[in-house]
Amino acid sequence: MTITNEEMIVEIKSLDDKGAGRASVWRENEHGNQKKLRLTIPQVLPGEKVRVIVDKPERRRRRAIAEEILETHSERIAPPCPHFDRCGGCVWQHWQYRGQLQQKTSHVKEAIETQGFNPELVADTIGMDEPWHYRNKMEFTFSPEGELGLHEQGNFRKIISLETCLIAGEEMVEAAMEVAKWAEEQKLRGYNKDLHEGLLRHLMVRQSFVTGEMMLALFATEAPTGQLDGATSDLVKRITAKFPQVKSLMWLENTDWADRTQSEKSHILAGRDFIYDEMDGYRFRLWFDTFFQTNPTQAQKLVELAVAMGEPKQTEKMIDLFCGVGTFSLPFASRVEKLAGIEIVESSIESAQRNALDNGLTNTYFLAKDARKGIDEVLANFGNPELLLLDPPRSGAGGKVMRRIGRSKPERIVYVSCNPDTFATDIKELEPFGYRLEKVQPVDLFPHTVHVECVALLVYTGE
Repeated sequence: MTITNEEMIVEIKSLDDKGAGRASVWRENEHGNQKKLRLTIPQVLPGEKVRVIVDKPERRRRRAIAEEILETHSERIAPPCPHFDRCGGCVWQHWQYRGQLQQKTSHVKEAIETQGFNPELVADTIGMDEPWHYRNKMEFTFSPEGELGLHEQGNFRKIISLETCLIAGEEMVEAAMEVAKWAEEQKLRGYNKDLHEGLLRHLMVRQSFVTGEMMLALFATEAPTGQLDGATSDLVKRITAKFPQVKSLMWLENTDWADRTQSEKSHILAGRDFIYDEMDGYRFRLWFDTFFQTNPTQAQKLVELAVAMGEPKQTEKMIDLFCGVGTFSLPFASRVEKLAGIEIVESSIESAQRNALDNGLTNTYFLAKDARKGIDEVLANFGNPELLLLDPPRSGAGGKVMRRIGRSKPERIVYVSCNPDTFATDIKELEPFGYRLEKVQPVDLFPHTVHVECVALLVYTGE
């Protein structure tokens, strides 16, 4: 017998890695055996007691929706965004900001304690004074009907048409809404992922909060020519008239089945194919596919913390592993004798080289290779560095890379992480090589989401 729905009252014990609540219930199945049903419940907070309706509760793991909050967390607030109940862009708008920060601090402490490190080394998470409209880059998606929005929470195939977005820069939202209006009036259909047909796929908006320059990159399955000439001309007129800060208006062809913002051929509709941004006094060129920190206010704090922890000296050599376009390389290069940056993405290395020249830095060397092979080549030609910084992706650097770092014995290692769990497992690899964790400073780059960054210092003790 299959039970289709069952009402339950549960207490939220913890949160998962996507910010949803966890609860479990022991229940008896039709054979009289006790089994634990594990529930995932979005938009609830730890300690709350909620009434849920569970679909097919005989299964061991189910996602459920809270029908009623019976006992409310003291920090629960009304989410300000009208799309919060459905949109998957951010998951904690119903939680007072101080509570979010405390949760992120706890996450980092738990991650390093699991690996045997002292959680007292973790400082309180540095938050934002104004945790809204902080993102300098957003990727919106067109529904098959041509409406522009973000993915529905828990349903990647459903697009929520947006009226606003409270985490994106306000001018960026205005420009995106103008593109949405243009697509509607031109009666242009969006891309259908199931049928692999349609025209408009994504809209990327990025803006420098320092220079004010903005980029609009429209991803479509066809070139902006032929029958699209009229629609394209209309888009250019609208954007250039209303948004003079748009210095790059791009149309990017993407016919690949993969649902990513990638381009097979680029068309510049207006302006150039990049915009200028600045961080820590250094100027960067950003293309549509350039990785750059999406919260410039907090990214500046990351750079400041990394420099303060690393204590670079003019007599020292330094390696910047996973250097990207040089976000950390440039501020450090002006403070050391010479710096080598390693990054597997060739376009990022080209950008890093150009950014170094644009900023008058001549003591840098950038290598396009994967981290493990790249560090071997740099060490052979460069010698062992006194200082090493790494800023790996969410998957971490990995044991082989961390052990290679340990064998090179830099005096100080600054680890910039966007994933506390992989950070903790990575630094555990350094202990046998004589490294001691000195401090960990979490920084909130993504308010109202589960993500937290941190900057940590490890020193070589020679033990």
